[in-house]
Amino acid sequence: MKLTLTKATLSAAIAAASLSAAQLYAADYTFSFAHVLIEETPNGQAALRFKEEVEEKSDGRIEINVLPAAQVGGDVEIIEQIQMGLVDIGIPPTATLGNFEPRMQILDLPFLIADYDTMVETLDGEVGREILDTLNGHNMVGVNFWGAGFRHITNNDRPIENPEDMESIRMRTMQAPIIISTYENLGANATAMAFTEVYNGLQQGVVSGQENPLANIYTMRFHEVQDYLSLTNHAYHAYAAVMNQDSWDSLPEDLQAVMLEAFDNGRDTSRALTLQDEETIMEEIKDEIAINELTPEQRDAFIEASMPVHEEYEAIVTTELLHKVYDAVGIEY
Repeated sequence: MKLTLTKATLSAAIAAASLSAAQLYAADYTFSFAHVLIEETPNGQAALRFKEEVEEKSDGRIEINVLPAAQVGGDVEIIEQIQMGLVDIGIPPTATLGNFEPRMQILDLPFLIADYDTMVETLDGEVGREILDTLNGHNMVGVNFWGAGFRHITNNDRPIENPEDMESIRMRTMQAPIIISTYENLGANATAMAFTEVYNGLQQGVVSGQENPLANIYTMRFHEVQDYLSLTNHAYHAYAAVMNQDSWDSLPEDLQAVMLEAFDNGRDTSRALTLQDEETIMEEIKDEIAINELTPEQRDAFIEASMPVHEEYEAIVTTELLHKVYDAVGIEY
């Protein structure tokens, strides 16, 4: 009997062979990694390097699909989707995670961490681990802390040199109660707004000021629609790298080890790129926005003015955890 291959049969055979090849080389695990940042930011770049490392060191057994620039929603929506398993990985700000686990807000207390070295020792040490572990029970695994540098204030009203200068400024904030409390305590009018809406909000006068690290200010072009940049260094902008609990539990130990190493390298990359960027950003924007830096005396005035917020949130973040952080950062109580 002579076997005759029609075009349709041949096409089907080729398709089947292609499908078999795809199945042969398909990853065992495919995870989505969503965040709100554009890819040019230090953390956007770190997310891409994380993807590359995981896929390479897992020999293709894990595939990471990075979804930047709020493709699936803002930070609140991303956290909700991680909890539901619709998204596997995220790097939301600790302040926004405070909507889901109140103790996560502790790192966003104003003027808590004074400098970069103190931040590293605190966030990467035992206290940082204890803070991340507060996510247990929320269907999330807290892995480590990435970061975008210390936050500063920009606005169109006046240079910020003393707490009184914040009076009546319409400040955009994250959707985070502790950040809103911080500015209301200083006399500003706080308005929560999604990160991707801030530029238009500033341009249209819906808000007149905002706070962010230099990398975010520069990449989002906020300096184009703001008159003043005050280097307040009032809080370290920490992103908590988190993963859906079921997604994490689905991995064997050897692949968990690959993920952990890549998460740590992603953290180090985000911080290194942030420091590198900050060295050039100031030079790039100095002719477009008026810049002032707090003197030690002015900073002391802000620290004193911020203590009511620490007192307000002590019961929320718990006195025990607050005192551990105070010990780590060198604050007396």
